[in-house]
Amino acid sequence: MKLGLHVSDFTWPGGAPELSATLSRMARDAEDAGFDRLSVMDHFWQIAHLGPPEHEMLEAYTALGFLAARTSRITLYTLVTGVTYREPGLLAKAVTTLDVLSGGRAMLGIGAAWNADESAGLGFAFPPTAERFERLEEALQIIRQMWDQDEGPYQGRHYQLARTLNSPQPVSSPRPPILVGGSGERKTLRLVAQYADACHLFASPELAHKLDVLRRHCDDVGRDYDTIEKTAGTSFDLGPDGQGADKMLDRLREMHGMGFTVVTGSLRGPDGPGLVAAYGEHIIPEISTW
Repeated sequence: MKLGLHVSDFTWPGGAPELSATLSRMARDAEDAGFDRLSVMDHFWQIAHLGPPEHEMLEAYTALGFLAARTSRITLYTLVTGVTYREPGLLAKAVTTLDVLSGGRAMLGIGAAWNADESAGLGFAFPPTAERFERLEEALQIIRQMWDQDEGPYQGRHYQLARTLNSPQPVSSPRPPILVGGSGERKTLRLVAQYADACHLFASPELAHKLDVLRRHCDDVGRDYDTIEKTAGTSFDLGPDGQGADKMLDRLREMHGMGFTVVTGSLRGPDGPGLVAAYGEHIIPEISTW
């Protein structure tokens, strides 16, 4: 089993002048501790359950490019990009650029988007739910076409591309992995089965049920369920002096038993960056043997 570190909070001591140094140190500590993945949110304002919208938030792909230059092994991605934030051709190009410049360490994390207030505030289109899922499916088709070196046109209901040229191509083989985030049973998990290399679910009592739904979608579309990587999010909290390590290991062991091979979490609050190294001491050596 592997751990991913998700950076969802950039409100750290020192404010904007110290953000670069703190984020660099956090990324290096994560790599040294043995984290397999490093992700950032694709939002422009802080989301409500983490803090007020005025809290610091970095643009995702600029931040990932910065992190690529300060790390050498860890996989980099968004958790996850809202499909309405970027045209699919631009998104494919951004992830390709990240992959090339990081030496093949990019993933694409994508979902149907949800933050209506943020979109209204900054002028992003935010169509109804059904249309957002239609756009998500078309975006997945376009990006896969661009990464399959097919330069032909794409004609969809929402997107029309005259030539899907993508040069250079990613250096990942056969392409950067595609992760679809979300747990919707009718649409999201079907899109995982049809187009994605990985799913991402948030920890809940329904995790096992969600995987059963994904398995049924795989059967329906003729996909081998075992070829999909199962990832999930959970809370990271070791407590004072690592006293919560056993509880966290029990939770991870339970998720591993369900079939999850990657679990991602955040270290929130002003002390978050300084807590990363503790996971290399208390958690990662244990789960790496599972």
